[in-house]
Amino acid sequence: MADSLSTKARQLIARPVLASLTTLGKDGSPQVTPLWIDQDGDDLLFNTAQGRVKARHIENDPRVAISVVDPDDQYNVVALRGTVVEITTDGADAHIDALAKKYLGVDSYPMRQEGEVRIKVRVRTDHIAMQG
Repeated sequence: MADSLSTKARQLIARPVLASLTTLGKDGSPQVTPLWIDQDGDDLLFNTAQGRVKARHIENDPRVAISVVDPDDQYNVVALRGTVVEITTDGADAHIDALAKKYLGVDSYPMRQEGEVRIKVRVRTDHIAMQG
């Protein structure tokens, strides 16, 4: 059963604050990646390109951890464990454009690479360890 995000946690995630995503490699070793996030209810969403390390990791093991630290208040933190419940290309290009608007203030994601296929990833919040 998913945990629920507090109002304060939702407010932090709604801001253009980088999150840290931890994924697990085939050998169980963790990898941490800074990234842009979004939310849909109590689920967190992020976007990446097919073939990247984090994409390969979550295809092999859907367990992840995510943390967001408020740059204005280091004690306002959201830290959770979750499970990737959806990986889709449907709406992924529009999603990365929406994240670019949130984080960069531009209408279109400016770092698109020729031939890349974007994926949108949905994470169910299994356990929230900290909420500001």
